[in-house]
Amino acid sequence: MSIHHESEPKLYRYSRTVCGVFTHVLCALFSVFITVLSRPGSSLFSWHPFLMTLAFSFFMTEAVLLFNPYSSPIKKLKHKTKGRLHWILQGLCVCCAAAGLSAIFYNKKLNDKPHFTTWHGLIGVLTLAVVGLQSLGGLPLLYPKLAKGWSLAKLKRYHAASGLLTYLLGSLSLFLGLCSAWFSSSVNGYVWYLAVLCPVLCGLVIMSQVTNAYMARKPMQY
Repeated sequence: MSIHHESEPKLYRYSRTVCGVFTHVLCALFSVFITVLSRPGSSLFSWHPFLMTLAFSFFMTEAVLLFNPYSSPIKKLKHKTKGRLHWILQGLCVCCAAAGLSAIFYNKKLNDKPHFTTWHGLIGVLTLAVVGLQSLGGLPLLYPKLAKGWSLAKLKRYHAASGLLTYLLGSLSLFLGLCSAWFSSSVNGYVWYLAVLCPVLCGLVIMSQVTNAYMARKPMQY
C-alpha cells in the first residue's frame, strides 16, 4: 500500500475498510437472494436472472474490489497479479452475461414474444457489449507490448473511467431488472426496497473507489 494511505487518519481508513467489506458481503448476499428466488434450472427463464446477477452483481463487483487498497482480499499481491485476476473475473462476467442473454432470448423465441422491447432489455444487451469491449480494452494493460507506444498511465486512467461507466451501466441493468414484472410479483413490501438498495449501494462504493484512485488525484500505486 502506498505511503499516502499510511498517512491517512485511522478513522478514514477504518471507514473505507468497512465500506469495502460491506460491499463484498452485500454483492454476495444479493446474488444468493436472487439465486434462491429464481431457482435456476426450474425453467429456461430462471437462468436469466441468476446468470445476469452473477455477472453484474458478483463477478464485476469483485473484479473491481480486487484493487480496493483497504478491503481487497489480495491487497498484498503485486498489481500485475491483481490485473490478471481482474481480467479473469471480467471474463467470467462476460460468459455469464452472454449465457443469461441467450437464455432469455431463446425463452422469448419459444413463447413468440418480441425481443428488446423494454429499457431493461435494451440496457442489458448494451451492457453486455460494453463489458466485452472493456475486457478487450484491458489486454494492453496485461500485455504492454500491445499498447504500441501508448502511455500505460494514461491507458490505466482511461480504462478506469470507462470501467466505472461500464459498472454503472451494469448496475442500471440490475435496477431495471428489479423493476420487472417477474421480480415485482415475486417479492413485496420492504423486500423490494432492500433489494433495490443493493446495486445502488455497491455502485456508490465502486464509484468512490475509482474516483479516489484515478480521477480525484494522481494515480496511486498499490
